[in-house]
Amino acid sequence: MVGIKDIAQKAGVSISTVSYALNGSPKVTEETRARIQAIANELNYVPNMAARTLKRRQTNIIGVYLADYAGSFYGELLDGIKKGLELFGYEMIVCSGKKSHLFIPERMVDGAIILDWTFPAKEIEQYAQRGHQIVVLDRVLPHENIHQVLLDNKGGAALAIDRLIAGQSQKVFLLAGPEKGYDSRERLDASTKELTRFGIPYEVIPGDFTEPSGYRAAKQLLANDPQFPIDIFAFNDEMAIGVYKYVRETDYRIGKEIRIIGFDNTELGAFVQPRLATISYSKHRWGMVAAEKIVQSIQGEPVADEHIYTTFVDGGSFI
Repeated sequence: MVGIKDIAQKAGVSISTVSYALNGSPKVTEETRARIQAIANELNYVPNMAARTLKRRQTNIIGVYLADYAGSFYGELLDGIKKGLELFGYEMIVCSGKKSHLFIPERMVDGAIILDWTFPAKEIEQYAQRGHQIVVLDRVLPHENIHQVLLDNKGGAALAIDRLIAGQSQKVFLLAGPEKGYDSRERLDASTKELTRFGIPYEVIPGDFTEPSGYRAAKQLLANDPQFPIDIFAFNDEMAIGVYKYVRETDYRIGKEIRIIGFDNTELGAFVQPRLATISYSKHRWGMVAAEKIVQSIQGEPVADEHIYTTFVDGGSFI
């Protein structure tokens, strides 16, 4: 591998001169910089990012931590983060898994945006205590170096339950997400509170925010001599689509015997027939705001926590 020593030897200058030239230092002339850059290109020199990071203590890269990349949810969110970071001259690297957590203490990233319920809160707090800047999208952690951009899960769940009540639901099945997930817990708390307030019986069915768990839930419900209509509030659209898939294998109909409301307003929900009634919010804006907050915190500016609010989208799945 070609190093700056090789460039210095061919250019007939010192190693420090090459370093100054390649890093944009004013200590060398533009003529010298151009000549050294030309030699670097000729030798196919690739900068050692790890070494440069240790020296500069800055990468202009933000780590975005997700539990997984499955489903259609993440694309719009990541696009918002990407475009938000570009406005400030930053890039992102999308990470999943425990080993990538080391990017933070090793300063391979300048900060982190976290939407990963498997990322331990204690570990996040430890990084914050060491001075690392973090924005979380899926929990509340009080620390001066941790900032929250949270979805209004409770408001969205309340909108869904209000619609179910207006539709004269006699019983509601709550298709929940991961038990330890912040979004799932918030939606469950708000849903059960509203249903209890109005005296509507309910049953919680465990899920994991994936399509197969929605499929299994529908199969379970229809195998137990159900009373129609079956009213379901699925805590995300992915699980709702799983319900659709199983119901298509039966003689029952979505919007008739099976009435369902989702959460997230993903593209899949918009294209199924009948259209999925769901809770909507701007995932693109969520990402843009998160990007803005992490850069503000890195630059030492005041940062205020923020919520992303929700609306109800009508669909034929619940009439």
